Amino acid sequence: MRLIAVHLPDKLVEDIQELIDKGLYPNRSEAIRIAIRDLLKQELWGRNAAFNKVSEVIR
Repeated sequence: MRLIAVHLPDKLVEDIQELIDKGLYPNRSEAIRIAIRDLLKQELWGRNAAFNKVSEVIR
């Protein structure tokens, strides 16, 4: 796993911390990792999966 540094506005950090305080995530790193994974799943991986299915039908 690689380490990357990200600058976030205070409000985002506070909101992430609220999710941790509510027990939804164990720490900030995990909350951010899951958020990024979900974004990629929605924006990139989902599209590629749909594209691949359409490509298979066309062939």
